[in-house]
Amino acid sequence: MPEGFEPPGQTPRTDAMKILIIEDDLETAAYLSRAFREAGITVDHASDGDSGFFLASENTYDALVVDRMLPRRDGLSIISELRRNGDDTPALILSALGQVDDRVTGLRAGGDDYLTKPYAFSELLARIEILGRRKGAREQETTYRVGDLELDRLSHEVRRAGQVIPLQPREYRLLEYLMKNAGQVVTRTMLLEHVWDYHFDPQTNVIDVHISRLRSKIEKDFGEPLLRTVRGAGYMMKAGG
Repeated sequence: MPEGFEPPGQTPRTDAMKILIIEDDLETAAYLSRAFREAGITVDHASDGDSGFFLASENTYDALVVDRMLPRRDGLSIISELRRNGDDTPALILSALGQVDDRVTGLRAGGDDYLTKPYAFSELLARIEILGRRKGAREQETTYRVGDLELDRLSHEVRRAGQVIPLQPREYRLLEYLMKNAGQVVTRTMLLEHVWDYHFDPQTNVIDVHISRLRSKIEKDFGEPLLRTVRGAGYMMKAGG
């Protein structure tokens, strides 16, 4: 068992969670991955900072477990850049640095929680469950709002400034996914997977066509643009700024 751990006891299953572990110690990563999977959590693993940032940017996770000291890019810079890109996926920082100033630095970098080594896996699991519930609360919302644009998930009605905007089914799915992830960069890969159910690139301009149609419907004759193109990255729904 890797140094700095206490063995897991009886752990409850956690439904429908997917996390990313960014950890360069392969023995530690294997131990954590196995323990989380035994608790019913789906796990991806990255062994360095660059690959960790790439996976976190390209995929949707309920939580991130990020070691502070990593090759190529340290854990705090990963979290800071994700936050600058509008990604608010909850992140727990693991570190041997446990002084108050260390913890404050980690939280100010955008971390949601900070756990020092050694630690018990049961505590790590409990903290990840809490972070996952925070994100899950947004999944249960029945209404999404960005500025004066409102989407009702129960009636499938979309309004801007009180005016009903009729959308085709695919346009509605596209807008719903963008608004669900408001403030975060949504990549083309994410849209293909979650809106079109493609797990490959069809080499067409289907996204561009639908984005153009959607932008025309939700922004024409209205004031502030809400659907932003993030050059080289994807799209973002955001009001103001």
